[in-house]
Amino acid sequence: MIRLHDLQFVPFIAEDSITVAIEELSVVLNQDLKNKNPLFIGVLNGAFMFTSEILKRFKYDCEVSFVKLSSYQGTQTTHQVRELIGLDVEVSDRTVVVLEDIIDTGNTIEVLSRIIKEKGCKELKIATLFFKSAAYTKQINIDYFGIEIPDRFIVGYGLDYDGLGRNLTEVYQLKSNSMTNLVLFGPPGAGKGTQAEVLKQKYDLIHISTGDVFRYNIKNATALGTLAKSYIDKGQLVPDKVTIDMLNAEVDKNPDAKGFIFDGFPRTEAQADSLAELLVSKGSEVSAMVALEVDDEVLVQRLLERGKTSGRPDDADEGVIRNRIKVYYDETAILKNYYQKQDKYFGVDGVGGIEEITERLSQVIDKL
Repeated sequence: MIRLHDLQFVPFIAEDSITVAIEELSVVLNQDLKNKNPLFIGVLNGAFMFTSEILKRFKYDCEVSFVKLSSYQGTQTTHQVRELIGLDVEVSDRTVVVLEDIIDTGNTIEVLSRIIKEKGCKELKIATLFFKSAAYTKQINIDYFGIEIPDRFIVGYGLDYDGLGRNLTEVYQLKSNSMTNLVLFGPPGAGKGTQAEVLKQKYDLIHISTGDVFRYNIKNATALGTLAKSYIDKGQLVPDKVTIDMLNAEVDKNPDAKGFIFDGFPRTEAQADSLAELLVSKGSEVSAMVALEVDDEVLVQRLLERGKTSGRPDDADEGVIRNRIKVYYDETAILKNYYQKQDKYFGVDGVGGIEEITERLSQVIDKL
């Protein structure tokens, strides 16, 4: 995560992905424009990096010029384009390719297209590195784009927030500061389920239990549920991608959520990476891993006592209980180290009354 002026931004598109998109776009431009001696017009300030990378990969004769127009103020478009540096090169009877860093509403490209056409160009092509198709409101055809993105404010690779961020070699998106996303852990018998329900109500969060999500998808024979069942029926582990796709669907069901409590996921570093990528795609991140800490002997006694009424055989066998606790710590040790490196691990004393434990958890969450 980075901070520019007063706002925080989280990673969105890696440099490798941008390079691949430019490589693929350059192949098409070389095919379409060979022997046309095109005039590439980079739109400043944002397109300077994109323009440079395209020119380095263009294999035929070409020329380059720049114009500077602006319609953004802070993180919002003003919807009014001001021509700051005009077009001072001859475009009459030429093939012109406008290179933009990003196209969203299309206001800038509409004005620039009109100016160029009025100067008598033979052929006009529009190419942009990033394209917000959902925000685009104009009828002008976008001939080439590298990466289609949601309607979110981004910085990096030429794009800025009030002057900062243009030099970043990967792209960041504005962090949704209002979301609190918790990874909640606790050994068997720690009261994690009880606390999840309390925290869900107190902080207006969405509780996503991986087990419940699996059961829902399989019971309702969704596409993901059917796919997961096919692995289970073969005695195979369900691939992480299927699980993360299920979680993604749950997150998408709640676009206005103030945050999520993830219960039962992640279990491995690879899954933690996948969850991080999922939340980044929503403009957010994991706020903290919160783990209830309870002495083993207390857990064993709690579960044996619960076994008298729960009817669960794994609550009645002390050997099974101790093994479950061991498995939990083996899994948690990996994730504890993973989140500690990010300063996001918080252990909370899980011994005491429900309200007392909730208060301890709240003290952690309130500081996030």
